[in-house]
Amino acid sequence: MKKSLLAFAVASLFPMAAVADVIVYGKANVSIQHADEQATDVSQIELVSNASRIGLKGGEDINSSLKVIYQFEYQTEVDDGTNGTQTFGQRNIYLGLQGTAGTFIGGHFDTPTKVAQEKVDLFNDLEGDITQIFKGEIRASNIVQYTTPTFGGGFAGSVAYVTEENNGTTPRIGDSAGVSASFGYNSPVFYVGVAMDQDVEAEDTDLVRLVGRLNVGAFQFGLLAENYDNGVADEDGALVSALWNLTDKWAAKAQYGQSDVKMADGETASIGVDYKMTKAATLYSYLTTVENEAETRDDTYVGVGMDFKF
Repeated sequence: MKKSLLAFAVASLFPMAAVADVIVYGKANVSIQHADEQATDVSQIELVSNASRIGLKGGEDINSSLKVIYQFEYQTEVDDGTNGTQTFGQRNIYLGLQGTAGTFIGGHFDTPTKVAQEKVDLFNDLEGDITQIFKGEIRASNIVQYTTPTFGGGFAGSVAYVTEENNGTTPRIGDSAGVSASFGYNSPVFYVGVAMDQDVEAEDTDLVRLVGRLNVGAFQFGLLAENYDNGVADEDGALVSALWNLTDKWAAKAQYGQSDVKMADGETASIGVDYKMTKAATLYSYLTTVENEAETRDDTYVGVGMDFKF
């Protein structure tokens, strides 16, 4: 169990029974990069905080087969100390019940479709993140979700209901509720999953995502394909990724995606090298390009950074 002085400080504010299972966790991820962005005519050196966060999670047993669980996770910007106009911005936050029949949670958190990307996006939270060319990367408000227990050696599924309460707000625009669902099989050797969103981003929008990962020796290969239909446009996209564990410390990785989902003929390509200093701390470098057919984007990012998880 991950503990820190912060955990004990939090615990001291409440009765011990109420905080019997408190885990403090998070990560600081900061990189310094050269950004050359055509649309804004910017070419500069910049320090970037890549979704750095801190959170509390835990629960309390009701009986031998049922437990109350919770999570409060907040993002902060290590580079300038703010998240927009706030020091902290909400990430995944929920309260729920976990038992032998599965897990129910309600709050503000990643949809099953977003979670279904698993480990395929090797440049997650960096400039090469799949959000550059794909939709479906939604952290929804006012969402209720059920997740099955793992069965059959690695099968599991989730279904989430995004309430009408989000009507007229991002990402829910429209009068109807949204539904997000996923189902897949996960093992150390391979992962395969399928996910769908209906009316999650907006009314009359449908999204289908297929994801696969294969581990062979020192190599990991990933594939993600997506179809997005909003009633006006019906667009597709695909992404492939590969990681090579050169040693127990060094890894090389590459990723390429092409999609019309967010912009016409959008492309993103990234290469990078990671050096694992400790189990929690990693140094990394990357080169990423993002462009599209209309050339409203023709951007290049070169950077080095450090990721520390706690």
